[in-house]
Amino acid sequence: MQKGISVVIPNYNGAKLFPETLPTVFTALKNTSLPWEIIVCDDCSTDNSIAFLQAGFPEIKIITTKSNSGFSVTANKGINAAQFDWILLLNNDVKLEPIYFYPQLKYFEASDTFGIMGRIVGWDNDTIQDGAKYPSFHGVKIKTAGNYLLKNEAEMKNGLYSMYLSGANAFINKNVFLQIGGFDEIFSPFYVEDYELSLRAWRLGYKCYYEHSAVCRHQTSTTIKSKNRKNEIEKIYNRNKMYLHAIHLTSAKRYVYYVQLFFEMLTRIVTGRFAFVQSIFAFIKNYKQVRNSRKRFYQKANNKNVLSVKDISDNILNSLKDKEIVRF
Repeated sequence: MQKGISVVIPNYNGAKLFPETLPTVFTALKNTSLPWEIIVCDDCSTDNSIAFLQAGFPEIKIITTKSNSGFSVTANKGINAAQFDWILLLNNDVKLEPIYFYPQLKYFEASDTFGIMGRIVGWDNDTIQDGAKYPSFHGVKIKTAGNYLLKNEAEMKNGLYSMYLSGANAFINKNVFLQIGGFDEIFSPFYVEDYELSLRAWRLGYKCYYEHSAVCRHQTSTTIKSKNRKNEIEKIYNRNKMYLHAIHLTSAKRYVYYVQLFFEMLTRIVTGRFAFVQSIFAFIKNYKQVRNSRKRFYQKANNKNVLSVKDISDNILNSLKDKEIVRF
């Protein structure tokens, strides 16, 4: 690998977005003075994505999957093919501001940086959709949504810790990504894989940051909404959250979590929300794979002490002492 930036864009039916998104990526890359490349990893699109790219952007490297495999598989394939050591994993529905990369490069001067995410705002407005990710819990249950910023914007000039990096705009160190094992493909087709990858990095001694002055514009998940019914999305999302807990909670907390899960299931049955029950059955069905994921994580740790989820949360919260935060 060489010093430079590889932008990896997993794609499914993004042809209609490319005329607006890709020119902004080229502009941001040209403003860095670093060597760069753009890779689009296409997940068996049914639109004219590949033909459009070949005709309009011949300098982009195109990789294809043999079957529609989901985000983790597609992202892994694109990142593995990248030649540079810094990777921007970017959704196909994201536009970059012209100096997007500049304020983030300083973080890679530290050897323990896994990656950085920037501020995500609306496609046509400056409403903030995503900031730094805040660690929060319900009992032992990890809540996978929640952002925070500092009320005093000047206090964010050196960045903030982020519990995880959004897969929409994760700027990461490829060496670390490979070292910790890449995205766990058990989370396919989508959801929670970015949280789990970041948690793995944190637990193995790396850090995730948020940079407020790196701005990108996001059009919300039109691809997933058009492909799946709401019920199916809810089932996958809840199943993947269960995977996250089973991989990363301590044995004692896993036991408490499973008890908590049982009572949540009863509540959902009473209220007629059966997608959650389906999620539990899918989780149980794949539990052997989940155990294998947990085993691989500890093999990557190579007998070193690893941080717990609580340790990571405490580190982030301690960094915010005496600071006024805004959560959303």
